[in-house]
Amino acid sequence: MEYRRLGRAGLKLSALSFGSWVTFGAQVDEAKACEMMKMAYDAGVNFFDNAEVYAEGASEEIMGKVLKKMQWRRDSYCVSSKVFWGGNLPTQEGLHRKHIFEACHAALKRLKVDTLDLYFCHRPDIETPIEETVRAMHDLIAQGKVFYWGTSEWSAEQIREAWGVAKELGLTPPAMEQPEYNMFHRDRVEREYHRLYSEIGLGTTIWSPLASGILTGKYAGGIPKDSRMNLPGFKWLRPKVESPEGRRSIEKAGELGKLAAELGASLPKLAVAWCLKNPNVSTVILGASKIEQLKENLAAMEVVPLLSSGVMETIETILQNKPQLPPNFLR
Repeated sequence: MEYRRLGRAGLKLSALSFGSWVTFGAQVDEAKACEMMKMAYDAGVNFFDNAEVYAEGASEEIMGKVLKKMQWRRDSYCVSSKVFWGGNLPTQEGLHRKHIFEACHAALKRLKVDTLDLYFCHRPDIETPIEETVRAMHDLIAQGKVFYWGTSEWSAEQIREAWGVAKELGLTPPAMEQPEYNMFHRDRVEREYHRLYSEIGLGTTIWSPLASGILTGKYAGGIPKDSRMNLPGFKWLRPKVESPEGRRSIEKAGELGKLAAELGASLPKLAVAWCLKNPNVSTVILGASKIEQLKENLAAMEVVPLLSSGVMETIETILQNKPQLPPNFLR
């Protein structure tokens, strides 16, 4: 396993990490979760990702039971939660001080830990003053309940605003962002955040490296019955494969699969390794509902050395979607 710094922070995360998202509590029970987390930990994974909204808290409860059962040294792994959607009442959602504190305490209880290593603002809250959110996160850090705080799916402008407010007031600034990033979803990580990596030292814990399963090749013949897209509450994912753009992505996935075979690898391994090639990716969060899937994805590190400049150029020829950075007019 390779370990990478979380942006400019001193903390080092495993290049591959493990997240529960829709699987824990829906497709994965406690016994299977224990087997999968142990497999990840034994492979060198030291970061386990979660959120208050995943399975309405059940995901964190399952992960917490596994952590308690395994009795790993607390200083050997990192665990996260995210705050935004905690319920349907006004006091149970958003990034106001009350919800941030209560959501943190609830996550600590469900995960059965004393501290959240990483705590994310799951989405931007346009109704709460940014100073209130930044100060609440800083206070949690000052109280020892959180070590690092960050954002998820925030724009570069919103991240920069939070960072600026923190610096102006002498508060702890956000250290990381958790964006979607894969071969078909590149613009934000590669173009929009481009200056944030060097200017504020932004770390990234990217999710959906397999583009909701498109980069496994399993949608070539339609949506499988056991797909997460058929789970209650996740039909919103279906346009990713049923729209014209989705069908084009499936076709490109087929071409990428042929390239992977030429390299002696599978398409999922190639897709995850491609994400790892980006030096601004601190860690790639793997999500799996089956042991075999996780085992395959954890082996993606083996494919990274095979991605020569020539192979990367071939991938770009297939994708045809490389973001364009602003031109540099200086000589």
